[in-house]
Amino acid sequence: MKRTERILMKGNEAISEGAIAAGCQAYYGYPITPQNEIPAYMAKRMVELGRIFLQAESELAAINMVFGSAVAGARAMTSSSSPGISLKQEGISYLVGCELPAVIVNVQRGGPGLGNISGAQGDYFQATKGGGHGDYKVIVLAPYSVQEMYDLTYLAFDLADKYRNPVIILTDGVLGQMLEPVVLHSKEQRAMSNEVKDWILDGCKGREPRKIRSLLMAEGALEEHNWKLNEKYSKIKKNEVLYEVYNLDDAKIVLVAFGIAARVCKGAMNIAWEKGLKVGMIRPITLWPFPEKIIADTVKRLCSTAYPLHRSPAILVVEMNLGQMVEDVKLAVNGKVPVEFYGRPGGGLVTKEEILERIEKIHQ
Repeated sequence: MKRTERILMKGNEAISEGAIAAGCQAYYGYPITPQNEIPAYMAKRMVELGRIFLQAESELAAINMVFGSAVAGARAMTSSSSPGISLKQEGISYLVGCELPAVIVNVQRGGPGLGNISGAQGDYFQATKGGGHGDYKVIVLAPYSVQEMYDLTYLAFDLADKYRNPVIILTDGVLGQMLEPVVLHSKEQRAMSNEVKDWILDGCKGREPRKIRSLLMAEGALEEHNWKLNEKYSKIKKNEVLYEVYNLDDAKIVLVAFGIAARVCKGAMNIAWEKGLKVGMIRPITLWPFPEKIIADTVKRLCSTAYPLHRSPAILVVEMNLGQMVEDVKLAVNGKVPVEFYGRPGGGLVTKEEILERIEKIHQ
């Protein structure tokens, strides 16, 4: 039975409800601003539902508790903010190496170092390029509204189980603290996952004992394992790319932005159209796998359109950092059109006026 009423929630609370609705059985966290509403909310709700909540003694402990729950077959989640996620990187690498599902939430703050508690987007490289050791990938989802904080967290648990791989929700302090109406999709929460998982450690039960490990010392064993993981990454790239596009058909300038920066860009795009400037936008929702094909296809269309000699089509990448996603955009563009960048690091929130100024400069 569907619910149509909207509930006013903070982004961090919506993440919590999305996890609960997806059947999260265990949450392990440690306080750090600006994600503290998540452990505070889960401390109440998980106990109400008879599920596991535990405030760990550290971020390192929390990610390893997630590992323990995952290896036993439970849906488990942890959350933190940028410095805390750095401390979890070794555990994330172990989760990937052992092919264990988990959901990790990063409510980004300004950096490097302790930085500040303002929302930022400086952890793109860490999330998408594998912040820990070894060759690995995690699925990275980037919500841009409180509704998507709920929806994408719900999705994250399914993707984690489907591919036996960690999923990172990469959001920020602005979205985490923002209040917006949210539609919860069903009156009843999903039953906690009771599907048969033939890989979990649940005792021998009259069969050969199972092994889950990432220490592979035999000659060629680790290379073989990495090639196996790579096949999985190829399937994810083929099947799980998510993005939204706006006004691409007639666009001469295309904005590319994710998360909170995309919200600001959307406002700037609408103002630009009112001024007669044909501006479109691509919003990656999965930061890995990255939506490179839609960018490449858009560039191909831009290049097929006639332009005055003094003006060429262009891509403008907007991020709240010094330029991270812009590298993936440039790879997708492959030098066919200019790629401009505008960013504000360290918790600086981009504005519509700043973006519009850049658009007008490119259009001259």
